[in-house]
Formats: sequence, C-alpha cells, structure tokens
Amino acid sequence: MAVMCFWQLAYVLTLAMAGFPCYLAAEGTPYNFTIRIDCGGSSNFTNEFNQTWIADQFYTGGIKVQLPDQQKFKFSQEKTLRSFPITGGKKNCYEVGVPNGVYYVRMFFVYDNYDNETHAPSFDVSIEGTVVFSWGSEAWTEDNIKFGAYSDVFTPIEDSVATICFYSIGTDSPLVGALELVQVDPNCYNKVLHENILLVNYGRFTGGSSSFGAGMSKETDITGRAWDTDLDFTQSAANRVVLTTDQGIKNANRAPNYFPMYLYQRAHTLSYEDTLEFLLPIDPKLDYMLWFHFAEIDPKISASRQRVFDIVVSGKIVFHNVDIYKEVGNYAVYDLQFTARNLTNATLSVKLVPHTGAPLISGLENYALLPKEVPTDPIDVKAMRAIKRSLLIPERMGWNGDPCAPQNWDAWEGVTCNHGESKEILILTHLEITGLKHLLSLNLSNNLIKGGIPEGLGKGLLRVVDLSFNQLSGPIPRSLSSSNLRTVLLNGNRLSGEVSEALYSIGVTGGYVNLSDNDALCGVPSLPACSLLWEGSHMSIGSKVAIAFGVIAGVALTLVAAYIIIKRKNSEDYKFGLPHKLASSGRGTRYNRQKSRPKYEGDSSPYVRNIFNRSGY
Repeated sequence: MAVMCFWQLAYVLTLAMAGFPCYLAAEGTPYNFTIRIDCGGSSNFTNEFNQTWIADQFYTGGIKVQLPDQQKFKFSQEKTLRSFPITGGKKNCYEVGVPNGVYYVRMFFVYDNYDNETHAPSFDVSIEGTVVFSWGSEAWTEDNIKFGAYSDVFTPIEDSVATICFYSIGTDSPLVGALELVQVDPNCYNKVLHENILLVNYGRFTGGSSSFGAGMSKETDITGRAWDTDLDFTQSAANRVVLTTDQGIKNANRAPNYFPMYLYQRAHTLSYEDTLEFLLPIDPKLDYMLWFHFAEIDPKISASRQRVFDIVVSGKIVFHNVDIYKEVGNYAVYDLQFTARNLTNATLSVKLVPHTGAPLISGLENYALLPKEVPTDPIDVKAMRAIKRSLLIPERMGWNGDPCAPQNWDAWEGVTCNHGESKEILILTHLEITGLKHLLSLNLSNNLIKGGIPEGLGKGLLRVVDLSFNQLSGPIPRSLSSSNLRTVLLNGNRLSGEVSEALYSIGVTGGYVNLSDNDALCGVPSLPACSLLWEGSHMSIGSKVAIAFGVIAGVALTLVAAYIIIKRKNSEDYKFGLPHKLASSGRGTRYNRQKSRPKYEGDSSPYVRNIFNRSGY
C-alpha cells in the first residue's frame, strides 16, 4: 500500500469526524484518494479485485431501484441504480466531500426497462457545473439499454466537494448505477486540466484481444481507467494479429499518467503490410486530444527502419515516418500526442499507413477537450446553500448543485442569474421568495443584497425576517407588518420613508424590531417625524399635487420674466448675455441630490439607532 501523506491523513480524519466515510486506494500513486458508490445499493462490499464499494449515499433525492434481471450483470455495482423521479425536481445531485485536486470520474448507466415505460429516459449529466454526458435516444442503443455502459471524464475539483448532477429532459427520470472518483496526478495529460478544460472519454482502447482495467480484470490501471478492446473501432479485423509478451516494458507506470505496463505488453498489427484504420465517433463541435501508445514487442524487429509508418488523422499526416525501434528500442514505452481541431464529420478517421512492414499500435485514447462552463460566484453559492438549509426548501424545487450553472439548464426555482462584470463568473441578481407560503424563518443577512424589499414579504406563516446588513433601499412594505411576525431585523441598510405603526407595535408587544443604521426612516417613536411629503411609506397625493403646482407656477414665472426681457430688448436695443467665466463654467455644472440623515440633540453620531423591543429601547 502506498504511504499516506500527513495532509491525506488529516483530511481523512476531518471527513470522518464530519460523518463522511473515506476510502484510500491501495495503489501506487501519491494521489490515492478513491471513493466508489454503489448507487441504489444498501450495503458496503469488497469485490474480487479488492476494490471497496460503499452503500448508496451523498445524494440529494431520488429512489433506490433493484434491476429486474440481475443475473445478466457481471459486477455487483451494476445490479442496482438510483432513479430521480421528476416529482423530486428536475435537478438532483451527488455531493461528495473530497480533497481538492484532479479526478477520474466514472459512472455506470443502465435502464433495462425497470419501470416498464415505453422508452429509456433522456437526461443530462454535469460535473462541477459543466454538462459532460447527454443520454438520449442516440446514446441508448439496444445494448446500452439491456446491459449498460460506462462513461468517464477527467476533471479538476476545487471546492472540496465533487458535485455530479442529473437534469431531467421533459418529464423523464434520470438514473445512475455506479459512481467512482479516483484522485490522479494533477499534471497528467500535459497539464491540460489546469486550463479550465475537462477531458471526456470518446474512446480508449487496447490493441490486445480483450478489455482490461480497474474493476474489470486482474490486470488493473492504478488511475481507475478501463481499456476496451479495439474490435469495435477497427476496420482491419480480417487480417488482425495480436502480439503479446510477458517481458517488462521500460518506463511504464510512470508519473504523471501512470499508463499501465499491461497496455504495452499487447499490440495490434497486421498479417501483411497494409493500412491499419480506426473510426472514432465524435461530436465535431469539439476539439479532441489523441494519445497514441506504442511498444515494439515483436522480437523479429531488431533494428531501425524495419517498421516505419505515418499517422494520418482526418486525411492529414500528423506524424511522419514513425519508427518505434529507432526512438526507444525494443520493450520500451513510446507515446505520441496530437490535438485535432476544426473537425466537420461525426466520425474521426485515424490511419497508420505503412512505409516498411506492417504498422503496430498498443493503444489509443481519444478525449474531447470540453471547456469548463462559467461557474457561479462561490460567495453566492455559499449563501444560497445556507438559505436552502435555513428555509428547508422542498425537493421538488430542485435546489441542488450550482444555483446558476450549467447555463443551458434552468437556474434554481425563484433564482435569476446573469454574468458578472468579468463575464467569467455568474452572479445571482434576483431571488423570488414571496411565494413560499409555509416559510417560518428567513435569514438573508450580510449578503450585500441591493434593491427594494418586495411587497408581499412577511405574509403567510413567516415569524422571523432578518435582512440586516445588506444594501436594501426604498420604503418598508406594509406586508412586513404582519401580525404573525415576531422578529424583524432591517438594520444596516439604506431604507427610507415612514415606518408603520403596525411594524412598530411588534417591538412593543413582545417581539423584536431593529431599524438602526438606515438612510431616512421616520414616523414612530425614537425616529424623527415624517414631513408632510410622506404618507405611509410613499409620498402623499397632496405632496405630489403641491409639487406639480409648484412646477407649473415656476414655469409660468419663467415665461413672464422672459416676456419682460424680450420687451426691453425690443424697446431699448439691449443685448443680454452671461459673463464669460460664468457661462463657460456653467456649461459643466451638475447638481447631485445629497441624502441627509437627521441628527438629534444628544446623538453623537449622524445615525439614529432605532431598536424596538418589549422594553422600548
């Protein structure tokens, strides 16, 4: 077993004390935090490959499902699943506490008509707010429906929580059968994961006769990868020859990629000199990173120029005169990497075209370079999760995962999101909570919320409202005078206008009201009297009429003055003009209304502290 570093031990102890069961991979890398969840499973188990699986947990909703025909599934984690019915909301997630780092995430999906519906469900899957898989009619082939399929991705996790979410298309119920997270070297695959990129597997295969890898065979891969046979991809099956060796391969299992030695101990070649071609299904809207794996394991090859070939991708030669023996000799790792861009077809053609001898390949990986989607501001995420816990939001509202991302999904119900100033982050700009009629307590303090308090807040069963220390402005709505309210905290804002007697009475009849540190509240004891301009929380009708009359009178006086000036000008030939300095400086003059706060005798600060409770102070 690999030695556990101090930070890993500390993290495991921290998660254990928080109630998270933790499992470290007994494998030879320094990045060995691994957790495997049997979705829908009821008990922990260890499989024949010494992998530990834990019972289903860390989910936000859904139900357990036992598949009807379990005998046809080879592995225990494939026999159950978790389904997320639409009645529990359109968005559900697994939220798993993990150390920050780069992870290999693998999931198993199977339908097997467990619910006797007419079709397999359509849904999207996101990791850390980026959609990585879409399960629809094209993905649900007959084999995938009956026997299931694995999908995997490499992704960075930076907030100590791996968030994997499932989003219903229409009214279908998303599902998942197994979930694995394996921490890997952060510098793997040329450090591309440092560039806000996720690597989505679009094909990973061995040149050997059978599949192998973590949890699939005794020949493992310490990073968790599984390698399919290339038979589903090759166009050269008729003259296919598989070479094998038990001899050790130099430079296998090396950091940062830890490609397994078994991969290079098998190779696909041809019985005669011919082109070896693979056809890989892709989404042409994305770019792809191809990794070619070679080792010259044919004992007949003992010198350079005995096996030479070109690598052609989509009709273009990307590597010319590849000579494995010349580069590294026999029984040694030789890898090449190429990024395919600006593709137009849904199938990527990869050819090994010979110059001398038949071409040979040990394995091939094809990863979509998926840009990480714009996330929500972490401060907003933390605040919204706190609100969710405080409000006991029901499952059907789908308040799970990132409140705003992915952007092509609906945001949390009642939440409106927009791009921040940098366009590299999403921010919450509107939260509609007045429709939550069964809400008892609302605490949105210390969140820098701007705008006015919505009319209607305070109705229903609400007893506690804490909106303190934000940037709220405007009047206090009448709805915050509800007889059910016992605590109203509005201090530390920019509120103005008349405070109703009903709100004041909450504080003097056993409740608690704090209105201190606001702009210009008035109208109740300990606050200044409101001017005649105010009626309730708004400007009175009489005031509006008076202002209108004043404006009309001012206009009339201006017209009279202008008439007199014109008359004098005509009669005395007098030219009227402003002094030069005044005219030039006057053009740029702007007037700013300054908000005032009344200061009372004995009050040493410009603010008046207004706290009403049973004792009247």
